[in-house]
Amino acid sequence: MPRSTRHRTALAAVTTALALTAAACSSSDDGAASDPTASSSGAGSSAFQPEHKGGTLRLVAHAAAGSFDPQVNYTLQYWQLYQSMYDGLLAFKKTGGQQSFTVVPDLATAMPKVTDGGKTYTFTLRKGIKFSNGKPVTTDDVVASFQRIFKVSSPTAGTFYNGIVGADACIKKPADCTLDKGVVGDASASTVTVNLTAPDPEFPYKLAVPHASVVPKDSPTKDAGTKPLPTTGPYMAASYDPNRALKLVRNPHFKEWSRDGQPQGYPDKIDYTFGQTVESEVTAVQNGEADWMYDPPPADRLNEIGTKYASQAHVNPLTALWYLTLNVNQAPFDNKLARQAINWAVDREAVVRLYGGKNLASSACTILPPGFPAHVDSCDYTKGGGKTWSAPDLAKAKALVKESGTAGQEVGIVVSDDEVNKSIGQYLQSLLNQLGYKATLKPLSGNIQFTYIQNTKNKVQLALTSWYQDYPAASNYLNVLLSCASFHPGSDSSINISGFCDKTIDAKMKTALKTGQTDQKSADQQWGTIDQDIMKESPVVPVINPKIIDFTSKRVGNYQFSKQFYMLVGQLWVK
Repeated sequence: MPRSTRHRTALAAVTTALALTAAACSSSDDGAASDPTASSSGAGSSAFQPEHKGGTLRLVAHAAAGSFDPQVNYTLQYWQLYQSMYDGLLAFKKTGGQQSFTVVPDLATAMPKVTDGGKTYTFTLRKGIKFSNGKPVTTDDVVASFQRIFKVSSPTAGTFYNGIVGADACIKKPADCTLDKGVVGDASASTVTVNLTAPDPEFPYKLAVPHASVVPKDSPTKDAGTKPLPTTGPYMAASYDPNRALKLVRNPHFKEWSRDGQPQGYPDKIDYTFGQTVESEVTAVQNGEADWMYDPPPADRLNEIGTKYASQAHVNPLTALWYLTLNVNQAPFDNKLARQAINWAVDREAVVRLYGGKNLASSACTILPPGFPAHVDSCDYTKGGGKTWSAPDLAKAKALVKESGTAGQEVGIVVSDDEVNKSIGQYLQSLLNQLGYKATLKPLSGNIQFTYIQNTKNKVQLALTSWYQDYPAASNYLNVLLSCASFHPGSDSSINISGFCDKTIDAKMKTALKTGQTDQKSADQQWGTIDQDIMKESPVVPVINPKIIDFTSKRVGNYQFSKQFYMLVGQLWVK
């Protein structure tokens, strides 16, 4: 997720009262990340309960999340929906709690046969599965879908799938991508073989995210945008207008093949309405006119939700990060001293308060969140020193700005236009002015903000964004967000928003990835050091680690929170 927004860019701010009252509704089991190839023979998913099937689930949001192409979109808002729409060879188990980090077979009959020292993965494709347009899923579709990852310049093509044989050529010339020796289908045996240039213990994770969805072989080789592609899961899109609404209906050709991989959905229809104000979203959920809201409730409604509607609020901890991106290729932040000044100056506790208080967020000083693989308590930017953040040092920050010679320069701050993001943006604007810059706040619709800040053509100097892991591995933060391979100038899919490319640190990342093939513990130690190395260069400012609140209507039942993809939309009861 997104995830950035796999990755929800506007999370609920809420009062202490809500956080404490709703704690009983929380999913709070914390534990180490699962092995991606772990057996799924533990507690199985509960059987489908037909008496709860039917009805229309009504979702509301301030804005849509852009393209609906599963191989292009990189937002939690739609990755949540894709869980009940699109399938890959593998999937994360559709369940709540720690088991949701487990990878299970999906369109494949079983976990792959891994040979050649971890470089060859062989999958057997399930028979009888059809797309929502009635056409059968074939090995040709799978092969074409891998090619399409590169042809549409998927945001993770250069980080998740660049280890496939032939991927280098596909990255250089996407339109000519064949992967002829990298992904090989055998229609007669119903097998697909994926060959890697080197072992990759994280590869099963990468095959279980929406960018590896299998779509029809005749899908357009460009971003499908607002024209949804045929699906294999229980739901398909009947219509999509990002200015108004998204309507999902049942896929008439879906038959449950795996309760773990792709369970049957409960609602007959899912209506997602856009263009709401957050005030109207809260009211709609309270009155039973909507069943769930995506955006953060406004401050004047929080006490009401935390008392009168506490049983409808579900609070869950996240391994996630809200952070500032500093454009290292544009003034003033092409100067490391100016970047370090911002890290010293930002009052994380102030941002925590704006987000909703200590029960829903904590101060961040590293890129890797607490409780995440390879995280090390470390903080180069806290007054008086220490391993965790305690206070800003404005005097040091002002001294660095002066030393950098950047005082007086103009800085644009790009944020999403919901209440929480805008309030943090206003604080940042005031802070930068205090440091001697001429700051301007630029709020944008959440529908476009994330793609806008990625594109170098927009010359974004500073942006507020967030990252929610795609899968539980340190590389999914550091390699994906800040490696040279993730920087694509002129593209809306350049997830390395700061444009940070340090060849020395990049080499350390490659070493850590290689170490992880045989010794994950040592690799995690390397990733922890890399986190600290990056922070010394300050291309980003870690701000907070959030929790999430799902506010649902009274009629919603069977709420399940996946640590991987959050609320399981298709598993909600509305009847």
